[in-house]
Amino acid sequence: MHPAIIRSEVRRTIHRTIWPRARRLVMRLGLAGSLILVLLLTWPRAVFLADAPEPPKSIRMTCGTCPSGYALTGVTTAPEICKEGDPTLVECVPIGSMNLLAVCGSCPEGYVQIGSSAVPARCGNADGGRMSQCQLQKLESGLPDPAQGGLFCPPNCAGPMPTPGQGTLPRPPKMPPSPEEQK
Repeated sequence: MHPAIIRSEVRRTIHRTIWPRARRLVMRLGLAGSLILVLLLTWPRAVFLADAPEPPKSIRMTCGTCPSGYALTGVTTAPEICKEGDPTLVECVPIGSMNLLAVCGSCPEGYVQIGSSAVPARCGNADGGRMSQCQLQKLESGLPDPAQGGLFCPPNCAGPMPTPGQGTLPRPPKMPPSPEEQK
């Protein structure tokens, strides 16, 4: 047989047997790879969206009433801002965000009332305009240590302070006499 005929027969055999198998394999790998890629892109988002923490709460002004998790700290009528429904504009503070909290009405859960006063200009007519001063039952670590007696740093953290009237800096040390003066 002629070498050109042998080569053409080999090519036909390869095209008939190997190439279709290779194409099917590439196609399967492509489908499997794209499926894996889709899973990798969508699965972490689904997992992380379920565990996403709430955004930090901050003081807010809203119309009507405060949302849950917030305490009412001020009330006013503002029909130019609150155009739909209740024209009452309220100031709301996240519960637990501050150790001391002045709220309209009674203290929220987790706080103890340490005083109250009538402030209808700030709290409106609800509950007789009563404002309660509330303290968080479990104080946060941002407060000074009560064993220190109310020391604040600075200036109390500088160490021992000089006696009043004596100046703030110690006297400079005496310099030894120069060699010329010693002669």
